[in-house]
Amino acid sequence: MKLTHAVLVILLSLNLMPVSAQTDKTGTEKLIASKNFVFNASRANPLSEPALNQIMGPNAMNNILDLSDGRYYLRVTKDSIVADLPFFGRSYSAPMNTDDTGTRFTSKDFKYSAIKKKKNWIITIEPKDVRDSQRLMIRVSESGSATLNVNNYNRQAISFEGYIAEITRTK
Repeated sequence: MKLTHAVLVILLSLNLMPVSAQTDKTGTEKLIASKNFVFNASRANPLSEPALNQIMGPNAMNNILDLSDGRYYLRVTKDSIVADLPFFGRSYSAPMNTDDTGTRFTSKDFKYSAIKKKKNWIITIEPKDVRDSQRLMIRVSESGSATLNVNNYNRQAISFEGYIAEITRTK
């Protein structure tokens, strides 16, 4: 548990290239208060360097994978959480279904908390009706740029950089 906490602290302290946000302070506050937003992932930061070497080759310059095609997201509403995020890293148990390789789920039973600390919000989501026990933590700046940390007990932790926005009908 201490290792998991240390990993989360390290990931949160990394201040990598900022992502351009889509909202302002008031808009961000409204989205978080309404529990009706989508986190759009634009970069993945896996912990496992061997996983990156398999994807990018041994000449990988850093631990950041570009996801800017707009395909990966975490949608939050008052009554559900929908996740479609990739996973790169070490898994401690093999999935029975090869479609279960990423962080993909829909949860209707979850714990949600949002706390404002200085100029950031920290949102914690713990799905209770998902097969793998996991915890999602989103740190959102006033401008809407965000970092999502996914802590799954059967896999290495992974973080994503992106931004929160209003939900559109396509997601």
